[in-house]
Amino acid sequence: MTQRKFAHRAALFDRPAVLFLPASKPRMIEKARDSGADMVILDLEDAVAIDDKESARQAAVEAVASDWPMPVAIRVNGVGTNWHIADVQAVAGSGCDMIILPLVSAAEEVAAVADRVEQPVAAMIETARGVLAAPDIAEIAAALIVGTNDLAADLRIPAGHARASMRTAIEQVVLAARARGIACYDGVYNRIDDTDGFLAEAREGHALGFDGKTLIHPAQIAPCHAAFAPSEADIDRAKRLLLAAQDECGAVSFEGEMVEAMHVASARRLLERAGVGESSSPA
Repeated sequence: MTQRKFAHRAALFDRPAVLFLPASKPRMIEKARDSGADMVILDLEDAVAIDDKESARQAAVEAVASDWPMPVAIRVNGVGTNWHIADVQAVAGSGCDMIILPLVSAAEEVAAVADRVEQPVAAMIETARGVLAAPDIAEIAAALIVGTNDLAADLRIPAGHARASMRTAIEQVVLAARARGIACYDGVYNRIDDTDGFLAEAREGHALGFDGKTLIHPAQIAPCHAAFAPSEADIDRAKRLLLAAQDECGAVSFEGEMVEAMHVASARRLLERAGVGESSSPA
């Protein structure tokens, strides 16, 4: 078996739609290959019943042994659970591109897994302790993922108020990821049939600085792409900014604003994400 690698952290920034699937559901796994997700996470943790943990682990290892059109990660069970050690041992020798560690509360937990595997390890921040330790965790993890359901429960936030009440905690995780230069993903949206609600939350996550969002259903992939894709107006403005600044070394006036090197770099990143060349003329 050829072991695929997904160790380059920068590659994570262009993968906005990250789909969670229970590893115990083979039909869902097969359908995910053609889903259009940017990354798939085969779950051994919350989505799998206790009686199915062993078979789900084997199914995940078998699934990642074949070719996929997108990177595939495996979420193991957390540190201290009955399945954690066996999960890590199994996925370490598998063809998965990344290992997802849930309920991380300290950098040492990520380091303990990273020392035993070749794949990069992403950390899920799902508790108050995890949020406070996020800067240290980000020093070791390949990416941070906010587990908003568990975080809301840990913070004892009443139902219906979770998103607004978690804003400070969420922003701290994004700050930790940005300070370390790693990718950061927003939590899941639970109401599968509420496309408008999902789109609004995904756009908010984009505005907060997330690189993408974790999903629980393939129907959320298209609206996720729509939320994180640069708009035509953004693309046109980025092109105009680069044209205005191309011969300048310092701050320049652009459409009534002063722009500097940081704005030029942001415009280039936006065009790269949109797959648009700098030389294209604005509409």
